[in-house]
Amino acid sequence: MDGKTPVLIGAGQFTYRGDPGASPAPTVLLKIAAERAAADAGIGAAGLAQLDGLAVAGFTIDAPGSTRGMIPHSVNPPASLARELGAAPAWQVYSHMGGNTSQQLVNVIAERIAKGETQLALAVGAEFLGSAVKRLTKGLGFDDWHEDDDLPEPQRIGDGRNGVTPYEARHALNRPINIYPMFENALRARDGRSVSDHQARLGKLFAPFTQVAANNPEAWFPTARTAEELVTVSDRNRMVGFPYPKLLNAIMEVDQSAGVILASVDKARDLGVPEEKWVYLHGCADAADLWFPTDRQNYHSSPAMRLTGKHALEMAGIGLSDIDYIDLYSCFPVAVEIGAEELGLSLDDPRGFTVTGGLPYAGGPGNNYAMHSIATMAGKLRAKPGSYGLVTANGWYLTKQSTGIYSTTPPKAPFERQDPGVLQRQIDALAHPPVTETPQGAATIETYTVVHRREGPFMGIVIGRDADGRRFVANTPNDPATLASLEDGEQVGRTGRVEQGAQTNLFTPD
Repeated sequence: MDGKTPVLIGAGQFTYRGDPGASPAPTVLLKIAAERAAADAGIGAAGLAQLDGLAVAGFTIDAPGSTRGMIPHSVNPPASLARELGAAPAWQVYSHMGGNTSQQLVNVIAERIAKGETQLALAVGAEFLGSAVKRLTKGLGFDDWHEDDDLPEPQRIGDGRNGVTPYEARHALNRPINIYPMFENALRARDGRSVSDHQARLGKLFAPFTQVAANNPEAWFPTARTAEELVTVSDRNRMVGFPYPKLLNAIMEVDQSAGVILASVDKARDLGVPEEKWVYLHGCADAADLWFPTDRQNYHSSPAMRLTGKHALEMAGIGLSDIDYIDLYSCFPVAVEIGAEELGLSLDDPRGFTVTGGLPYAGGPGNNYAMHSIATMAGKLRAKPGSYGLVTANGWYLTKQSTGIYSTTPPKAPFERQDPGVLQRQIDALAHPPVTETPQGAATIETYTVVHRREGPFMGIVIGRDADGRRFVANTPNDPATLASLEDGEQVGRTGRVEQGAQTNLFTPD
């Protein structure tokens, strides 16, 4: 085997459940995951000190427009972590935002190793909003979290563009809990299901996720729930963004970290890592759908999911029937539904769609969920030598997609990552509807949602088409009757009138 073949040699995860006033600082969370990955590989602190590559998934509080700047954390997480590990990696990067990040980092590191640019690298990430928010709201302070700020800005990796346009943001399309329900409603309408039948389908889809989480020692909510519990609205399961009650939403306020160590085969041998620990990346791909939500072809498909999955399988030289374990990115049900459809999987596939329990139940640690998927997947593959695992990762709003296929079986060909631009050019060339920011007159709903506070519904959001077929975004009147009517049966295709306001467009249903 080529000595530059990349191989995953260690994986580690950590979930903190204790007193928020004593919770680990962000860099400490990263360090714990790194040390656990090193222990898994059997290389210990001495091995970590030899890192020549280090990639850290971006913290949610560093997202564009974040208002959480009062939470102290390092200005350069890779540099702070390297210092804690006693390492001096020549290549250190900090990612931009996106749930695709973890798999993308592994893909990039594997490519660097195959090219001889890196020999031993750590990909790691953490989220700490669980304790951070409690510290803020309870006035617990952050004296134990402050870090030196004598560090330069980190080198960033990934696509740093914001996920929405200013026009989309003005109409509240800049929050996952607002926009993913719009994909869900579009999918339901395409398939012609009633609202009640579709809600039952969502409960049936995610109930097995809760069962996996219940058996995952690192899960944030290790509680099995029935399909009915997940979709029945109650005081404990309030509606968030129609049609998603709370239990169908990813949970970002967690304290979790995970990391994996990759090495060249030569370096793994030098470090004495047993071959039964080795997990190979057989196939991978990265691409993004048309970037901004209003530019999409429709709201019930993802060409990027389809093409990255197809290429990763081709690169691995296997088919879907050869896959033993699957973890589809699961921030909301529609991500799983569309991901399965684009890959050619039935929703009742007996293999299931998660190895962790998914983001609503295992935990949704910002940009680092897929690192937990990969770490868990590595353990499953080692326990069943020769098996294959598929991991998908999704960033922004069904925007950025990364895919990986893993196995303990040695690859038959040298690792060669395809230039992501190959797939991206195919996607960017796809036709899509024209967009207008100044719609006026008769219009029709293409998709929609109703956003809720704890007190009840307060805002309707519509993506629609005007009489000329141009796409627009608008809010609806916020009176109780209008908002209630938007949840009373299928609204896709409903007609009305749209007009311009000072800041936002207003769509009034007929």
